[in-house]
Amino acid sequence: MAEQFLDYEKALTCIHCGLCLASCPTYLETGNENDSPRGRIYIMRGVQNGRLPLDETAVRHIDLCLGCRACEVACPSGVQYGELLESTRAHIEHRYPRSVFQTFLRRVAIEQVFPYPWRMKLAVLPVKLARALGLGGLLPKVAAFVPEDARAVTLPETSPTTVTPTRGRVGLVAGCVQSAMFGETNAATVRLLNAAGYEVVTPREQVCCGALFAHGGNLARAREFARRNIAVFEQYNLDAIVINAAGCGSTLKEYGHLVGDERARKFGAKVKDLSEILCALPGGGPRSVVAESVRGRRDGARPSAENARVTFHDACHLAHAQRITKPPRELVRAVAGENFVELPEAEVCCGSAGSYNLTEPEMAERLQKRKIENILKTGAQVVVTSNPGCILQIRAGLRKAGAVNVRVLHLADYLAEAMLGRNDG
Repeated sequence: MAEQFLDYEKALTCIHCGLCLASCPTYLETGNENDSPRGRIYIMRGVQNGRLPLDETAVRHIDLCLGCRACEVACPSGVQYGELLESTRAHIEHRYPRSVFQTFLRRVAIEQVFPYPWRMKLAVLPVKLARALGLGGLLPKVAAFVPEDARAVTLPETSPTTVTPTRGRVGLVAGCVQSAMFGETNAATVRLLNAAGYEVVTPREQVCCGALFAHGGNLARAREFARRNIAVFEQYNLDAIVINAAGCGSTLKEYGHLVGDERARKFGAKVKDLSEILCALPGGGPRSVVAESVRGRRDGARPSAENARVTFHDACHLAHAQRITKPPRELVRAVAGENFVELPEAEVCCGSAGSYNLTEPEMAERLQKRKIENILKTGAQVVVTSNPGCILQIRAGLRKAGAVNVRVLHLADYLAEAMLGRNDG
């Protein structure tokens, strides 16, 4: 009898209505039923009950899934596709032999480098050196994803509020890629929270949220990292745990499901995306809060981001997994005003999807091109989003398209520039 890796009752929730098809990025690109959510669920069930072999064909269609979870939003039956996908991928990684290259990429490069900020910092050093010596053209294609301004910033363990009254005490999950490549985004996040009345604690002992492990099928390692984070953040009396990276946020909020105990559920219930925290401020909502902050800036100058035509890209794990689309848009609109323009297919994945652009570069590039074409249609000078992978993917795509004057900013950087001014210190 085949191994029962799948919750079959949850898999049977899919009624094969097809409403998910129009939301699935890979189906939009290939038109292949096997590259749709309902097709993949059929494959999962077929592998579990022995009707389909766990061969190259079955694995290929599962590998090609971005895990963006857009299908969950479209599904009228409430299919928990993300859970089914992670269980299937865990089964694949234990049962299906990968090529030497894919094994190295998944088990070494992705799992032994990305989740450790200090290893990430070491990994990008050769790229920085090559660019400094004018040898950037000799670097492999993957080096294009390392931002020119990649900078690690050491945050203080405790950052006091800069206003009164104090609204509360929150913890910050610094993230892995975020810490190594977007240190200033973390610093901007702390500045925004401090200016909103929150004391911010950034525990030194925190580790990777486990998202990369979970999405890659290594659930045991994901649970190990989750338990370590729960133990670390439990030491502090926190009103909330704040995250500014969409992919990390969805995993952190789902610790209760991942680990399966009460401590994990309590942790997950405290996790808030940065946009949720800022939009919950009293005083008329984000529009008035942002407007007051911009008016109150001491230099009196209108920042470039505030004058520019701006659009917003929905990071998949914020829009689909966490169902958060309105708060970040309200914050961006509060700054941009009439200069805000909606992005066509804003909710369609850009092709980053964690480490997907490394393991599936061909499909990632197709989706990247689709995203860039839509961005250029808007005429936007600034693209705002809320996930480091999306930022890297969209920046690389804009460079390839020759649109080097279009800025791609994290929501925290965009708001900090408009509300607080540039931090030149």
